[in-house]
Amino acid sequence: MKGKYVPHGVCSTLIEYEIDDNDVISELTVTNGCNGNLKGISKLCKGRTVDEVIQSLEGIKCGYKNTSCPDQIAKALIDFKTKTKN
Repeated sequence: MKGKYVPHGVCSTLIEYEIDDNDVISELTVTNGCNGNLKGISKLCKGRTVDEVIQSLEGIKCGYKNTSCPDQIAKALIDFKTKTKN
């Protein structure tokens, strides 16, 4: 399943993902933000389950902000789970 999520409170402006029937992430792209870091995080997410990535990234903060691009990736995946599991 392909999906999109608009992050809030961070420099990135769009998170796009593709998740297979076993909840494994096959593609994850983040638009804008810290380019190199987000490319690296995206590669590390590929091949992992949605729950693994949520557990790893949820709650990470960026400086003084209450969120971060990794935290917003977790929120995108939580949103995916909410939409597909209900």
